[in-house]
Amino acid sequence: MTEPGIQGRSPLRAVLLAVVAVGLLLLGGGLAVVLGIGRPQGSTTPTADSVDAGFARDMSHHHVQAVEMADLAADRSHDPAVRLIAFDIASTQNNQVGRMQGWLSLWGLPLSGGTPMSWMGGTMPGMGGMSMGPAGDADTAMPGMASEAELRQLRSLSGSAFDVQFLRLMIRHHEGGRAMARYGAAHASVPAVRRLATTVLETQTAETQTLTAMLTARGGTPLPAP
Repeated sequence: MTEPGIQGRSPLRAVLLAVVAVGLLLLGGGLAVVLGIGRPQGSTTPTADSVDAGFARDMSHHHVQAVEMADLAADRSHDPAVRLIAFDIASTQNNQVGRMQGWLSLWGLPLSGGTPMSWMGGTMPGMGGMSMGPAGDADTAMPGMASEAELRQLRSLSGSAFDVQFLRLMIRHHEGGRAMARYGAAHASVPAVRRLATTVLETQTAETQTLTAMLTARGGTPLPAP
């Protein structure tokens, strides 16, 4: 059942969300470059295979999918609480993507490339045996990321069915990103990168608790841990 008046407002909402998203991305990245936030101390600039660059590249990619899922809530969820937390996730992570990509530009490094999570010391400590996604699925190269099939299913849902599946996917997504954040917070060389990694870890831990409570209240159960 379509929410009254939602069809008439959807195009405008989509445009507004896109403007907000681009603004946050540019704000985060622009400040990082213009103000030199993320500039390394001393004369050493992070290399492409460093923890700092790896964290910025991989967490950006991880965040982009979370934003993609969160943006769907504006038109597919009828639940104000789900819409609100989805907007908060999209806004926060868009800004963080801008900052991380701004750092990579500041360091003269590409925004993508390399083997996902290879910067985590080879053994990927703290992973706890996490799966890297369904075999052969390039869209789940990092823990917690939804497969393309799961994204297609989410796009096809609306109302309470969307809410439950969105919450399940976002909980798993947050859980999957925490190992990268934890490793970045402990091992990055640039103070700004360590601070952001710590913020990501703390924020996603708290949000996971909120998302789990929301899922339970809506009769859903979490997906298996990544």
